Amino acid sequence: MPSSPCPENTAPWWTFGHVWLVIAGPACVIVASFATLWLALARPDPVVAEDYYRQGIEINKTLQATPKSLVPAIQGRNHALTPVPQPPQH
Repeated sequence: MPSSPCPENTAPWWTFGHVWLVIAGPACVIVASFATLWLALARPDPVVAEDYYRQGIEINKTLQATPKSLVPAIQGRNHALTPVPQPPQH
């Protein structure tokens, strides 16, 4: 009589630890998704103001009226991503 390559386990599936390890990953993702959904519904993002362009113009006017000591910081903030021209190399 040939023996089977895997011995039969008579214990129920929930008694094996590796089964719970496999189930734990997707279960954590489901719980996290419901927590994220709750956060999204409980704290909605504020609506952008209808006159956002006018408010931006007012902010720029306020920034232009700043003291001279803050001008380099403001220019650095406004041009942080502006590429610096490289001098020609000979």
